[in-house]
Amino acid sequence: MKIYVLIVGLFLFIQGNGQEKYPQNTFQSPLDIPLILAGTFGELRSNHFHSGIDIKTQQREGLSVYAIESASVTRIKISHWGYGKALYITHPNGYTSVYAHLKKFSPKIEAYIKKLQYKKQSYEVEAFPDYGELKVDKGELIAYSGNTGGSSGPHLHFEIRSSVSSKPINPLLYGYDIRDATDPTLLNLFAYPLSENAQINTTGNRTQINFTRQKDGSFLADKVYASGTIGIGFNGYDRQDMAANKNGVYAVQQLVNGKLYSDFDFETFSFGETRYINTLIDYDYFGRHSQRIVKCFKEPSNRLSIYNTLHNDGKIVVNEGLTYNVTVLLKDLSGNITTINIPVEGKKLELKAPKTIDVTENYIIAKKPNNYNLGIAKVYFPANTFYEDFYIDLEEGADTVKIHNNRVAAHRNFTITFDVSKYSAEEQKQLFIARLNDRLAPSHSTTYKRENTFTTRTKNLGTYTLAKDTIAPVITPKNFKQKQWLTNYQYLSLKIVDDLSGINTYNAYLNGEWILMSYEYKTNTLTYDFDDKILDKKECNLKVIVTDNVGNSTTYESTFYRK
Repeated sequence: MKIYVLIVGLFLFIQGNGQEKYPQNTFQSPLDIPLILAGTFGELRSNHFHSGIDIKTQQREGLSVYAIESASVTRIKISHWGYGKALYITHPNGYTSVYAHLKKFSPKIEAYIKKLQYKKQSYEVEAFPDYGELKVDKGELIAYSGNTGGSSGPHLHFEIRSSVSSKPINPLLYGYDIRDATDPTLLNLFAYPLSENAQINTTGNRTQINFTRQKDGSFLADKVYASGTIGIGFNGYDRQDMAANKNGVYAVQQLVNGKLYSDFDFETFSFGETRYINTLIDYDYFGRHSQRIVKCFKEPSNRLSIYNTLHNDGKIVVNEGLTYNVTVLLKDLSGNITTINIPVEGKKLELKAPKTIDVTENYIIAKKPNNYNLGIAKVYFPANTFYEDFYIDLEEGADTVKIHNNRVAAHRNFTITFDVSKYSAEEQKQLFIARLNDRLAPSHSTTYKRENTFTTRTKNLGTYTLAKDTIAPVITPKNFKQKQWLTNYQYLSLKIVDDLSGINTYNAYLNGEWILMSYEYKTNTLTYDFDDKILDKKECNLKVIVTDNVGNSTTYESTFYRK
């Protein structure tokens, strides 16, 4: 019994002792080149935190990707968007590694998933092999790096997750060597009046604070005169030694007169909470300026689990006649720290700019469902669509409905329903719900058609209308011509473009048999690999059918020769 207690106690000590709870130098590198990062774990992205690290692949595709430890492939997913071609490998030690934006898989994995693609006659598939069905050894080739899915350039997106909770964990906690002697960078500093009648430097609104770099490398802000409850926010980034990329800051601490008021880091988080990033940043400022200001205080609607310490939710109560030294520390995982000192004096100055509130006819109670009739369309917001109560701007146009603007974030989908009874059945076939951008250009919003109503579910506020698409997609061969000999060609490539509603489906047939074509939306390209099985004929008849989101269809036919 004493031995058992001793072992359990030792286990709990190790689990609770910082980085020791993560195995060090157990996992090998997924690439055989030096690891240089284009993106870090927890980095702030649109509506989510980055769940892995982005490893540079020397601006090219096709680098060998290796299993970081012996394991079994438990998930393979291929999609046009998101992770593109992705591989999930479960390890016996309780972790799952993820490799995304791949160009292709290793031969045995490629054969496994291609068989499913031909069975379902679809490029986009998802498979969950039984544990042990596709085993891989540590260091075994599993894939080749690429640029598929939502990738903006060639790189490997790499994750480590808990196999039990599915939570992603910062891969750099496992001993991967990334050269980093560079302090995080501070770009902007802000103060926020939070309580009723609070003010900062004669204003009741968000205030930018000027600062200067000191000889010791720290930053000293101009003195802030404030009263009431205030909060601090910053805009900054981190950078590793071998890259110019502006990556995310790992950890943030805020102290007031030496007492820790807020402390959060990006060790791990859950996918279920990641959209609450919109409460961590100043979303109004992001909508106006496309810059993410991180709040050192916690909003009531913020349900993130990234916080280690919170005193008064990180909010600072400033009393008249007292002084406060606010210190914000920006940290990376290599121990580099940027220090910002903000002197605050409790002093109520003449209020020259009262708090600005844009008042409209409609007020949203976030915890309650809200319905609005805008004439040509109805809008329904379920309870908790938004993070907080606010005045919503709703406008009915002749053929549009304006639903506020991009300075408020929606946490849940809301519904927009258009009445299309004035259109004939034939006209309705070519209509879809579209969101208009700042230049009034329409983009397709998934439209559900039922009798005389069209409905879309979205999280995007903005202006919506009914758009009409009468033009079918255009199909153009890229690397071949009619009746050309393609004996030495490795692949067949075509360009497909739709002018309005976007590509919905595509299918290709060779001598009457369905063939697998991969679709890369970033280049509008369909590609067929000649390594796939084709009929044993010199004369090959190709047929490609592409349909857009309202049903307009184009068929392209061509003949080529191989031997």
